[in-house]
Amino acid sequence: MSAAETPRPHPSAGPATETDAPRVTDRRLPWGRAIRAQAWMELKLLVRSAESLIITLGIPLGILVFFSAVDVLPTGTGPAVDFLVPGVLAISIAGTGLVAVGIQTAFERKYGALKRLGGTPLPRSGFLLSKGLAVAALLAGQTVLVVGTASVFLGWAPSGGWLLAPLLVVIGAVTFTALGLLMAGALRAEATLALSNAVFLGLLVISGVTFRADALPDGLAAIGQGLPLGALGTALRAALDGDGLAIVATLIVAGWGVGAVALASRTFRWEP
Repeated sequence: MSAAETPRPHPSAGPATETDAPRVTDRRLPWGRAIRAQAWMELKLLVRSAESLIITLGIPLGILVFFSAVDVLPTGTGPAVDFLVPGVLAISIAGTGLVAVGIQTAFERKYGALKRLGGTPLPRSGFLLSKGLAVAALLAGQTVLVVGTASVFLGWAPSGGWLLAPLLVVIGAVTFTALGLLMAGALRAEATLALSNAVFLGLLVISGVTFRADALPDGLAAIGQGLPLGALGTALRAALDGDGLAIVATLIVAGWGVGAVALASRTFRWEP
């Protein structure tokens, strides 16, 4: 027999069956482990960025400590820290979702990381879930730092809100993360970088989270309270002051979140 000839099976061997084919071992990572691994990576990317840490931790804690000690802002008749803690929590949420996640995702899209995701076992829904888990972990750490700093060093004690405040934090996190992803998926990375920072700074000025909104002109104050940061600060302040759920403010935040999720799902582009 020549080397080019292929031996034929003996007639008694019968037809080939599926068991004759070589077995392929499925080595795909279980979905839950894949989500946890990606979430851990997303969290490390967020905390390794000095720019993100300034927005998510540096600015909120700086505002809390400085303006609690230096009474220069119109925060009402009570201690400044009582007014500032809810606002600083809202600032932390906005900085994480709108700025940090938005910018990170925009540059991942620019450099093709999101496009290459299609060739991995992790589905796109799993990728978004991983980002959400990373945001949740970071916000949990931020909340502990803000509340711990205010309680231990500034003498702050909430009047209530231990059940409502975490729920409001989750609603705010979904809203601002959706807004960040909306910009990241529709705009160029450089535009997202500039716009997210500009919007964040604008919200700080007119939303009444670091000083009372009635210090602003009436029209500007109304606009600020209709924006998600102002409404979130109002809702958190009512909860932590023991006044219960601020229904209108909560609905405003949730409405922005629903709108951002709907728009992002229609406009988000995975390719550069």
